[in-house]
Amino acid sequence: MSQGRLFGTDGVRGKANTYPMTAEMAMSLGQAIAHVFRRPGPQRQRIIIGKDTRLSGYLFEDALAAGICSMGVDVIQVGPMPTPGMAFLTVDMRCHAGVMISASHNPYYDNGIKFFSSDGFKLPDAIEDRIESLIASGELASQLAHADEIGRARRIEDDTGRYVVFLKKTFPRELSLDGMRVVLDCANGAAYKVGPTVLRELGAEVFTMGVEPNGRNINDGCGSLYPERVAEKVRELRADVGIALDGDADRVVLVDQKGNITDGDQLLAVNARDMVERGELKGGKVVATVMSNLGLEKALEGIGVELLRTQVGDRYVVEAMRKDGYNLGGEQSGHIIFLDHNTSGDGLISALQVLAIMRRKDLMLSDLVADFVRFPQTLVNVSVSEKKPIDSLPEFSQELRRVEKELGGRGRVLIRYSGTEPKARIMVEGEDEAQVDEFANELALGLKRALGG
Repeated sequence: MSQGRLFGTDGVRGKANTYPMTAEMAMSLGQAIAHVFRRPGPQRQRIIIGKDTRLSGYLFEDALAAGICSMGVDVIQVGPMPTPGMAFLTVDMRCHAGVMISASHNPYYDNGIKFFSSDGFKLPDAIEDRIESLIASGELASQLAHADEIGRARRIEDDTGRYVVFLKKTFPRELSLDGMRVVLDCANGAAYKVGPTVLRELGAEVFTMGVEPNGRNINDGCGSLYPERVAEKVRELRADVGIALDGDADRVVLVDQKGNITDGDQLLAVNARDMVERGELKGGKVVATVMSNLGLEKALEGIGVELLRTQVGDRYVVEAMRKDGYNLGGEQSGHIIFLDHNTSGDGLISALQVLAIMRRKDLMLSDLVADFVRFPQTLVNVSVSEKKPIDSLPEFSQELRRVEKELGGRGRVLIRYSGTEPKARIMVEGEDEAQVDEFANELALGLKRALGG
């Protein structure tokens, strides 16, 4: 992340104890969010703070709380909680804003800070810009609360129970998971308590993995980034389904009874079909990002549904859904957003909706995804020292046009810079896997040459 802008595609993120993820910056962010959401009047303002299981979470939790309290706003601390759980609790506890400390699927040594408005939705760009402006200007120093108005911080004990009840209510009351054998990998992350609890209370026989966090093992060879581990366990135990969450449990990858991995695009197709059949899909469209496979487009076309694409980032998917009233959207990575249930991607809700379809139709997951045809897709990451506009690289732009012409209307190319890492991501998609691989690697080499790498 460049030092020119704090916020990336999903909050502020970086290596813990290194700019911008320092205690000093966390305190400044706490002051800024408190200032932005502080309102005049006798009512005490409240901001809720949650985190995943990273070692550095303690550092940022206390720094944020100090910054918020210094502005005369109270703090509620809940400890480890999934990101979507924080979106829910922000609304459920009538807080004026929410803060989640997490770097999602990144290794333990990274961390991040993201914010929610009082309605449980992530902040729009305009408010993030306002926060950055406040921090850069030094204006916050003159806005500190008087000594008798400093905020209080307190911890609550019933946060897990609240979220578990909420999750169970998203599962049809007339159904149960009685007799279903489920392998659940919580990535040693924020769902290590709530995940097993919800599934067991709905009747499933749950075999857990990744439920022993130690501050350093979050996402370490486990969770949605490594679904092969769940697949192996599903085959070993002859389970009905496997569920792999990431560190903050906002994304999910499912595994069928044969050990085959099912990603977000397939889950979107499964849920879209079911919602169409039950008359619950709003607007006749599903929202996904430019990264979603052409196979999703074709699957949706087959049931009379249009795919609306946005830029990468679940917040942009949600913005498009809210703008035009759609209720299903998501990302290939496993962020699935059901706006009828929650304001952000929720791995557990996503899993529960698919399990409900399996129970309602008396089918296995492999049956539900059998008709999905994936187009070969190759993604290559290129390390970059400078993120120059692609159209300012004439030789590379010419090479890009050549590849797009050869693919014609039977494929596509997407090139974008990461919002959180010094990398360019090159994605090529088409009918011929060998050709797709060749084009992706050619473009990667071309971009390296163009950027002097």
